[in-house]
Amino acid sequence: RVRLVESGGGSVRSGGSLRLSCVVSGDGSPGCMSWFRQAPGKEREGVAAITPSSSATYYTDSVKGRFTISRDNVKRTLYLEMNSLKVEDTAMYYCAALYRGTSSCGRVVPVEADYQYWGQGTQVTVSS
Repeated sequence: RVRLVESGGGSVRSGGSLRLSCVVSGDGSPGCMSWFRQAPGKEREGVAAITPSSSATYYTDSVKGRFTISRDNVKRTLYLEMNSLKVEDTAMYYCAALYRGTSSCGRVVPVEADYQYWGQGTQVTVSS
């Protein structure tokens, strides 16, 4: 059984920083991994994605230059470093892992349907 557990969320003032982590357990190794987020009243959106060997990354336009996705395959952990946080970044953030199939995760927005395993989410709240 594969499990993804996020941590690192919390409340922060605008301009602040947070680092989210997602620890993977279970059999096998994930391919693409991504961060999604869902704000109240909004659809879930792909925020960032990273290829298996960290050879390429993708970021949605609204977070480019502020967020950094990374992974440590030895530690089996995915990270999202979030800097210069804005109120509009407030959302539940979810870690997702692909184990079957393929995805152009380093070039295009991650697609929910491509990912088989999801964490339960960690809340990020940014106040002005």
